[in-house]
Amino acid sequence: MSNNPNLLSPLSLAFVGDAVFTLEVRKRIVLDKNRPVNDLHKETTKFVNAASQAQAIKKLLPVLSEEEEAIFRRGRNAHTGHTPKNQSEGDYHYATGLEALFGYLFLTNRNERMTELFDLIWSENLG
Repeated sequence: MSNNPNLLSPLSLAFVGDAVFTLEVRKRIVLDKNRPVNDLHKETTKFVNAASQAQAIKKLLPVLSEEEEAIFRRGRNAHTGHTPKNQSEGDYHYATGLEALFGYLFLTNRNERMTELFDLIWSENLG
């Protein structure tokens, strides 16, 4: 087992990043307005899907450091062995790259940077 996030596979980073990204979306939706849980779920799925996440990372690419862009590319280029349902394969790979980046930032305790990037995404309303 490795305690070094640099040695983790991009899919392991994406596994963590998926949870981190989803939690951040849910937090912001819940704090925005009190709603029934079913409405919260529907609102969350607007943001946590391959198409929205692909759009989000494309907005972030110009502001990423070389290191962050390298992590994104590793995630994007990873062979998932999964065929996406109702999503384009390109969007799915970009979304995996975004999740890998958020997983990496979380595991390296770069919470301020993670919040900064998420703020940029959120201010664009993702979709």
